[in-house]
Amino acid sequence: MPNPPTTRTAPLSEYLEAYKNDILKGLARHLGTYPPTRKADLVAWIQQQMTDPSSVRQLWDKLDRLQQQAVAETLYAADGRFNPAAFRAKYGADPNWGEKSQWGGITKPSALSLFIHNAMVPADLAALLKTFVAQPSAARIKSSDAPMAALTATLVNTSTRTKEEIELPLAVVETEQAAQQDLHAVLRLIEVDKIKASETTRLISAAGAKAIARVLHGGDFYESLEIDDPDVADGIGHIKPFAWPLILQSAGLVELAGGRLQLTTAGQKALETPPHQTIRKAWQRWQKNTLLDEFNRIDEIKGQKSKGQRVLTAPAGRRTAIVQALAECPAGRWIDTNEFSRYMQAAGHRFEVARDLWALYITDRNYGSLGYAGFGDWHIVQKRYLLAYLFEYAATLGLIDVAYVLPNDAPGDFNKLWGVDDMQFLSRYDGLLQFRINNLGAWCLGLTAQYVPTAPQARAVLQVLPNGDIVASAAATPGDLLMLGQFAERTSDFVWRLAPLKLLEAVEQGRALADIVAFLEARSQGPLPQNIAADLAETAQRLEQLTDRGPARLLEVQDPITAQLIANNSRLRSLCLLAGEHHLVVLAENEKAFRRGLRELGYAWGPAR
Repeated sequence: MPNPPTTRTAPLSEYLEAYKNDILKGLARHLGTYPPTRKADLVAWIQQQMTDPSSVRQLWDKLDRLQQQAVAETLYAADGRFNPAAFRAKYGADPNWGEKSQWGGITKPSALSLFIHNAMVPADLAALLKTFVAQPSAARIKSSDAPMAALTATLVNTSTRTKEEIELPLAVVETEQAAQQDLHAVLRLIEVDKIKASETTRLISAAGAKAIARVLHGGDFYESLEIDDPDVADGIGHIKPFAWPLILQSAGLVELAGGRLQLTTAGQKALETPPHQTIRKAWQRWQKNTLLDEFNRIDEIKGQKSKGQRVLTAPAGRRTAIVQALAECPAGRWIDTNEFSRYMQAAGHRFEVARDLWALYITDRNYGSLGYAGFGDWHIVQKRYLLAYLFEYAATLGLIDVAYVLPNDAPGDFNKLWGVDDMQFLSRYDGLLQFRINNLGAWCLGLTAQYVPTAPQARAVLQVLPNGDIVASAAATPGDLLMLGQFAERTSDFVWRLAPLKLLEAVEQGRALADIVAFLEARSQGPLPQNIAADLAETAQRLEQLTDRGPARLLEVQDPITAQLIANNSRLRSLCLLAGEHHLVVLAENEKAFRRGLRELGYAWGPAR
């Protein structure tokens, strides 16, 4: 018996020849009451019926809606093949293929099997069907105007065996402005503190991550939620502080030298460039970076690295699939991550994470392998990659606003896996429930031609008093309170006091004073007191007196006459400054040209002593 065809150009007769007699009889019962019994006659009879336009149309009309959609999807699929997972994601169910045995094989095929053979529609039958079968509509994604207010969770009392439903409010974080402030804040921090990083992995130290977390607008994502369990806190770790150094390295803004990060020339220029422009370039560069596979951050899934074996696929292809799907989403609308995951499958934006799922495992390589049926499904593997990509990189860069709960509070979809009994979550990103493409994201994704910043949302949750006290109402969000902590000292549960020194420290670390003022104005219950507004305006004027022109080299000159000669040379005077009688200052950006001119003058400087 011949093997079934594997190309979409094969005619129906080749598929029929590959079937056993019992399958042919099962197919024939849908075409008439007295089919022939010999295989050759059965093949000829089915072939005749399925190439007759009238007969095919009558049989088509007897198919149910899902079966008709299955034919249409296969008929117009780019690869000409029926995709069960994509169909299930789009229509919410499988079509009826007929009666199955306990082993899963078809024993009595439905009429659908007359149209689709080996996941394809035969070429001659396809030509006939396209005369009356319409192309299916594209997959659509559901969205909403606002994020959900709370997640309903069920608590089980193990002693009384009773259940109680509770409402868990979602943390909603708008990232567009925060990311632009964070970009400059982290660059400034690296410029000053030279954060330590591994020469091998390019990852920063734990101390470096804590230092970065302190300068971020609103802190790290989960900082806005109370984490009572230290095991949960340890399992979450850092998100934004982990991502920023890698993003900046991949964008060429930061480089590793001597075990520490330092700004490149491009990084120096980024401090003077509108941050949204830098973020778009960083986002584009991240799509092709090889510093990190985001799936490596799914710590509980082991076996990702194996000697002599490439377990994971190249992440660039996965990123492309996600970006293409994001570009099809409506901007400014909230989308469930489960819905986005479903849409990606339904719309054909599928991707693979592992070359061989048997290599990946949870807890134990043998019992917990993701190669077992149902263990390595899309919602376990691909969705975890998707969540990591969205939460740690798209949200950190400010392209999407996010709504989330703690990962251990998120609905569990991994509890049936082997070896997860003691796990409270499968990944630190499990808490991400919804996202919204904001104005910055729409521009970076090519949905809009230009970037128009989103206006800060006014919420009267703070009362700024003339004595410098700031009183927060119960409606203030954790993010509001974290922002206050950037420039004010907490004096009681609901009261902060403006701290001039802390305010200046925040500005030194990259926080723009204008952003702090805009935050107070947007959150204040009325205009700022006159004396507070005047103090802030005076601070702004003082800040304008000093401008950071970047790092420079300080040269000591033994002879003050030589220092004067160099400083007043027609070629060199625009590249250096005389500092006292014995010193010259050369900006880092001018160093190359200054050295060249200095050599032409007959001088040079060697290594620092």
